[in-house]
Amino acid sequence: MSELLERERATLAERTRASERMFRRAERSLAGGVASSYQRLEPWPVYLTRGEGARVWDVDGNEYLDFHNGFSAMVQGHAHPAITAAVTARQRLGTHFGLPTEEAVDVAENLSFRFGFPRWRFTNSGTESVMDAIRVARAHTGRDEVVKIAGAYHGHADVTMVSVGSEPGAWGAGIPESTVAQVRAVPFNDADAMATTLAEAPPACVIMEAARTNAGLVLPEPGYLEAVRDATRATGTVLIFDEVKTGLTIAAGGAVERFGVRPDMVTLAKSLGGGLPTGAIGMTEELAALVEDGSVHHVGTYNGNPLGMAAARANLLEVLTPEAYEHLERLGERMAVGVGPGAIALGSKGCVHRDRRDPERSELIWTWLANRGILTTPGREQEWNVTVAHDEAAVDRYVEVFGELASEL
Repeated sequence: MSELLERERATLAERTRASERMFRRAERSLAGGVASSYQRLEPWPVYLTRGEGARVWDVDGNEYLDFHNGFSAMVQGHAHPAITAAVTARQRLGTHFGLPTEEAVDVAENLSFRFGFPRWRFTNSGTESVMDAIRVARAHTGRDEVVKIAGAYHGHADVTMVSVGSEPGAWGAGIPESTVAQVRAVPFNDADAMATTLAEAPPACVIMEAARTNAGLVLPEPGYLEAVRDATRATGTVLIFDEVKTGLTIAAGGAVERFGVRPDMVTLAKSLGGGLPTGAIGMTEELAALVEDGSVHHVGTYNGNPLGMAAARANLLEVLTPEAYEHLERLGERMAVGVGPGAIALGSKGCVHRDRRDPERSELIWTWLANRGILTTPGREQEWNVTVAHDEAAVDRYVEVFGELASEL
């Protein structure tokens, strides 16, 4: 495997010399040469220039079938005509006011229909959505502690940067120890551990994904989410489903619809804005009352920005239709069946399960695919994301290239 990886690294380096030059330039002004640490790759990042439908192009002119899709944000595909038209029209009318517009009302009404929550507020990212939801939960309960799933990622706010990946404490420097002490982590799919933890000292909230991502893709076992819902109700704990990655990608109403368990709050971002930075929080009337009466200050200059709301409205009304979800489901299943044992699909998302303690294997998979014109999410997650722009030929090409790697190994 080491020999194969070395060969593939050399091939990738030779294919991306313009990216190397861009990286050397970027290092002089961007910290690490990138805008986010998740964009850093070895030996250098692949710098992209444009995307259309299911394909993207880098600065070297290499063309890729895109199964990365902005960490699942681009379930619509790149430069979707309906979203492009909506953004263009809104741009001519003004892109920011700091006051509400009709687009925000339209988006909130559609999200209420999809997810069943009567009240919504908008943010600009998944991190903001989760951070603000936790604040509402703390105000509602009068408690400070947060329970989360061990190893899960919920954005880069201080409180959610505890127990990420394999790190039991703070993930990186700069997180106060007082914040770390406010967070308790329990394993996913362990209903007994969750019930015991909540009963010992009821927290303000449980923040969790209904299906785990950022560790491949792990589905909830039968009865698990129902047991968590029962335990949170019994202890007066607010249950928050983080649907930044699953919302709108695995069903019209996300995991709430897919698994039939209703939390007290839901957080959205990524795929909501159709490529623009947009997030949302759905909540019950009881929790929303804390925001409406001013007990909780939920503010943000760009919240409900008309450009993002125009993109989100077109996305919800014109792109992510019932037919689109049938298409995504069909392609996801085709991917999983084609890749074979160890593969799992959930709507537009999927992955191949393997030992994530083996970073060399993860890097080999990513590099092998990239050298053959396929982009996926890098690192330990290594998920695939299909979009409404993908077709069976794109899926079959992924399966073919992945199969070639399996044969080589």
